[in-house]
Amino acid sequence: MNFVSIRVITGDVARLADFYERATGTRASRLHQDFAELRTASATLAIASTRTVPLFAPDAARPSDNRSVIIEFLVDDVDGVYENLTGFVEDFVNKPTTMPWGNRSLLFRDPDGNLVNFFTPVSPDAVKKFPS
Repeated sequence: MNFVSIRVITGDVARLADFYERATGTRASRLHQDFAELRTASATLAIASTRTVPLFAPDAARPSDNRSVIIEFLVDDVDGVYENLTGFVEDFVNKPTTMPWGNRSLLFRDPDGNLVNFFTPVSPDAVKKFPS
């Protein structure tokens, strides 16, 4: 088994894809008006419209209703990313903070309220987990 993607359901695919393109610097593949993907070397963030939910099961997912999942991106310089996102991101949950497990972490919410964590490993053990 290989974990390849996470899918976020939204009422506005274009708005959320635009947000993630700007926040990550990664261009989204807009495969359909109801579906976009941001691909990285290790995983894909899929963004799908509420209109796709019934294809799986009616009411199986609801947009802007997540309070338990954090979408995480490894970045080279979380402090620099924070400076670049200031004025763009409307809801920072925290400024860059070094966590007990060795990552320097920036937590914010996307336009749908989903938590996003940009992090940079800073302790020797954390750096070993993410070789460049």
